[in-house]
Amino acid sequence: MRTAIVHYWLINRRGGEKVLEALCRLLPGADIFTLFCDPETLSPELRRHKIHTSFLNPLRRWHRNLLPLMPMALESFDLRGYDLVVSSESGPAKGVLTSSTTRHVCYCHTPMRYLWDLYPAYRNEYTRSRLKRALMTPLSNYLRLWDYASAARVDEFVANSENVRARIRKTYRREAQTIHPPVDVESFHWAPSEDYFLTVSELVAYKRIDLAVRHFSRTGQRLRIAGAGPELRRLRGVAAPNVEFLGRVSDAGLRDLYARCRAFLLPGEEDFGMTPVEALASGKPVIAYGRGGALETVPEFGGVLFADQTQASFAEAMERFERMEADIHPAELQAWAARFSEGEFSRKMAALLHSPVTNLHSPISR
Repeated sequence: MRTAIVHYWLINRRGGEKVLEALCRLLPGADIFTLFCDPETLSPELRRHKIHTSFLNPLRRWHRNLLPLMPMALESFDLRGYDLVVSSESGPAKGVLTSSTTRHVCYCHTPMRYLWDLYPAYRNEYTRSRLKRALMTPLSNYLRLWDYASAARVDEFVANSENVRARIRKTYRREAQTIHPPVDVESFHWAPSEDYFLTVSELVAYKRIDLAVRHFSRTGQRLRIAGAGPELRRLRGVAAPNVEFLGRVSDAGLRDLYARCRAFLLPGEEDFGMTPVEALASGKPVIAYGRGGALETVPEFGGVLFADQTQASFAEAMERFERMEADIHPAELQAWAARFSEGEFSRKMAALLHSPVTNLHSPISR
């Protein structure tokens, strides 16, 4: 069976790329199709596969500004002759054209948030350029129409969480099966806590890292932030010296950071959120915004959820953590994290891919 995996882009290595690597191990003979690829970011697993890039690839440095051209680039891929296509969707990926005999399974990390549930925030708050804001309305309208139409090209949707399953139902009027993404839980370890809190994130506005930066700048407690992104300069401008920006950190460095932190912070709403699971696999509690994927990944005995993305709500969650910290049992957290292992992901995905098509004609009635 000839198999292709379509992934939105290979520009950095985040949660979506870890899912892609697990899919590649599950489908070792698959070819990879992607809009953009930076060879320096590829893991050894991805290098074993033949990678096809779109005609936009020479412009990958500006990939964030090329969204209007991505539908055309996706539709230019020649997928004739493939029996199975698995698309990995967060940026556009599912919009490829396949033959009538090809089975197309979409593993959806989320419908594109900047077109759907986060569109008002992106347009009115996160986009500071007046020109970009003026262009955003007509372009987003066109892209939403294409995105909704392209959902009909998918035979089966798989959601990475119940949270995303609900978004797929709302956005595309399609049902989905939930299979949580794979986390390499066995590679994480516990170590005695040092006096710092940790967050690991792409530094973009909707992640709300500013909540943590402002709180710790006020209290003087140590905060370490692993990650980079367009918000870095703004966050540094409001941070006190006790807030440390580490930039991008190696996998080994991240495991050590998780192992020695007091607790992990997740102030933004995640689709699923692999980082809190990695923290739990390290035996460390999580303080998270109580919406989205955190409701599925953070157990009551392993963390604190706060209700509102405000400084007061975040501060109250920190106080609750201080009261419960002595009652945390690392082994319980690690046992909970085991349910999100790559073995569980591979078992469920293999069962789905080897089963007959189940929801090709199961749109939700209006």
